[in-house]
Amino acid sequence: MEFIDLPQMTSASGTVRLPGSKSISNRVLLLAALAEGVTEVRDLLASDDTARMLEALQTLGLSATDLGDGAWRIGGCGGSIPVRQAELFLGNAGTAFRPLTAALALAGGDYLLKGVARMHERPIGDLVDGLRQLGADITYLGNEGYPPLQLKPAAIRSGGVVRVRGDVSSQFLTGLLMALPLTGVETTVEVVGELISKPYIEITLATMARFGVRVLRQGWQSFTVPAGARYVSPGTIYVEGDASSASYFLALGAIGGGPVRVEGVGQDSIQGDVRFAEALEQMGAVIAMGPNWIEASAPAEGLKGLTLDCNHIPDAAMTLATAALFARGETRLDNIASWRVKETDRIAAMAKELGKLGVLVEEGPDYLRVVPPSAERPLTPAAIDTYDDHRMAMCFSLVAFGTPVRINDPGCTAKTFPDYFERFAQVTRPVPVITIDGPTASGKGTVSARVAAALGFHYLDSGALYRLTALAAREAGVAWEDEAGVARVAAGLDVVFREGSVLLHGQEVSEAIRTEAISAGASRVAALPAVRAALVFRQRAFHRGPGLVGDGRDMGSVIFPGATLKIFLTASAQVRAERRYKQLQVAGQQADLAAILADLQARDARDSQRPVAPLRQEADALLLDTDHLDIEAAVGQVLDWYRDAAKKLQ
Repeated sequence: MEFIDLPQMTSASGTVRLPGSKSISNRVLLLAALAEGVTEVRDLLASDDTARMLEALQTLGLSATDLGDGAWRIGGCGGSIPVRQAELFLGNAGTAFRPLTAALALAGGDYLLKGVARMHERPIGDLVDGLRQLGADITYLGNEGYPPLQLKPAAIRSGGVVRVRGDVSSQFLTGLLMALPLTGVETTVEVVGELISKPYIEITLATMARFGVRVLRQGWQSFTVPAGARYVSPGTIYVEGDASSASYFLALGAIGGGPVRVEGVGQDSIQGDVRFAEALEQMGAVIAMGPNWIEASAPAEGLKGLTLDCNHIPDAAMTLATAALFARGETRLDNIASWRVKETDRIAAMAKELGKLGVLVEEGPDYLRVVPPSAERPLTPAAIDTYDDHRMAMCFSLVAFGTPVRINDPGCTAKTFPDYFERFAQVTRPVPVITIDGPTASGKGTVSARVAAALGFHYLDSGALYRLTALAAREAGVAWEDEAGVARVAAGLDVVFREGSVLLHGQEVSEAIRTEAISAGASRVAALPAVRAALVFRQRAFHRGPGLVGDGRDMGSVIFPGATLKIFLTASAQVRAERRYKQLQVAGQQADLAAILADLQARDARDSQRPVAPLRQEADALLLDTDHLDIEAAVGQVLDWYRDAAKKLQ
């Protein structure tokens, strides 16, 4: 599985230009296709969801031409779909599946609509019931009330009243409203129950108005599409930036100091999720706003928890669940039942993944309560599963301000924000890390420990993890050549590093892991790809504030490729052998200089020639040859280099 490891972050500031809104993009594409005339759509979101809509339109015989740079030319059909029989695959794109179902059911024709497995678990029965009231012929091909669907030509009943539930998904009402102008007669849609996700209906009404259809309404209970309504191209239409995507960056500013500014949405936006800024303001964040931008900064006294009815920001509210980790007092998010029928059951998924971090969380049918971490119950590093849900991946990136975190399947952000993690990296700054790589007995461990002490940083002896793995494997009776067995041992290591002490499963093992036998075993297990993979995130979990010094053989090349400062510390094999010989003599142990030299040369060859993460000096690593330097001089040189590197980052 693909993943991205995020180190702990120290601050966030900068400006992000948002991608186009998914909700607006797919509404505009469908209405442009149904309209009379040609529409040029600018700033269209390039994502999985819009790709599915564009593919569907082209399959239906509609003209959709890529003009480049987010612009598309859509040839309208005036309400008459050219292709009358087709099979459409719509992935997990609810903003394509629901409106297309309604439009094709009323336009007539023989169509099969299907998607991925999760799409077939997302309810559509209330929309189908509403369409059947108009005479549509729709058959469930799987479970009753769920896709896939078979649509057949039918005699559509003219006018009247259609009733649809509003408490499951606003996309049902959106689909009906967008399709009704195809009938040409006045039709009223009455909403049964409370309408959730109201801001998305506002987007629907505003977009329909841009194409010449104005819906009459009585609050949130009744919506009437007048007789003779028809879609007419506005010529050129611009897609707003995605307000839901803005929430992640505004939260970054509120947590990480800021200011972080998002461009593409602002006080003139038609999207309800811009009101996420109000929720942040209630938490204490400093918010500024203009016609096409919003900016967030952290309050001097820190964020505070809140209780909020989230009906007005259904998608953006997810971001509050992880922002709550950095607030004083608990946060409760109410009226979020719609989360359960999204790309995944977001309430359950959010509760489970927060739990992995050690967070106290309570989930209910339509609410989520989050108790932030404390000194007694700090955040713990974890690998977060994202359930093929773009918003899960983006929400949990915020956790990096409290602990290193792994995000599994980060590519799922392609649904709405394909380059999200690149943009995230542009406005965030990780805690500093110094990597010191080098061959065995070069002195890198002593230098690293002293540099860490001088800077007040954490220290990672990566070699110790491999020694611990070798020791634990031997104690478990697992041969060092047994790659799968050793990998399982490595994944289950319970290790605590303390000053001058190393605990393995609660037992002091500082001396045990430094024997020649275990050192040799460490070199052997380190060459096993599965073992190295098991220990990668464990090592990266040490990258936390205020900073880290890590020594090893692949710290700068594999574990921390974006390190603040990379050093390759070395000495000749002869000098290293003499140093090891003297250490053993001082310790009162028998030693043979020739044997030590031969062993070091063999390890150097093995470490530099292994196929996985071989020992080498990276192109951006500074060389520190200690043949003629004592420890104090080597430490001083590293500190000087770090101060220079830190200045360049300011």
